[in-house]
Amino acid sequence: MSFGESVSTCLRKYFVIQGRASLSEFWWFQLIWVVSYLSIIIFSDNKAVVFFFLGIIILIAIPLFTVGVRRLHDTNKSGQYYFWNLVPFIGGIIFIAFMIGSGTKGSNKYGPDPLKKLIKKRKRKK
Repeated sequence: MSFGESVSTCLRKYFVIQGRASLSEFWWFQLIWVVSYLSIIIFSDNKAVVFFFLGIIILIAIPLFTVGVRRLHDTNKSGQYYFWNLVPFIGGIIFIAFMIGSGTKGSNKYGPDPLKKLIKKRKRKK
């Protein structure tokens, strides 16, 4: 999944926690948050830049959470695993370890493989 496809999918599924999200969908969308956060730190002197990137972070906060839950579903884990982030230090590391793993091949209890849908759409366009 490309960067643009990832962003449009995550914004289209703003409040959707059902289903699954592919590895690339999660990490491309995560990149927006990382770049925005680093930009706030780097350009902390420039209030306009800080407010712009802070606005982006606020705008993507909910879809960032929902894509994380869908990514957990892709690895066949409950969305409740997202709460590992609340455990200081080790929780974030555990959460990242869950996100790095490849998704379940084929369907699992959370739905069909998200990449199979994408492959079918690309074949129809050709």
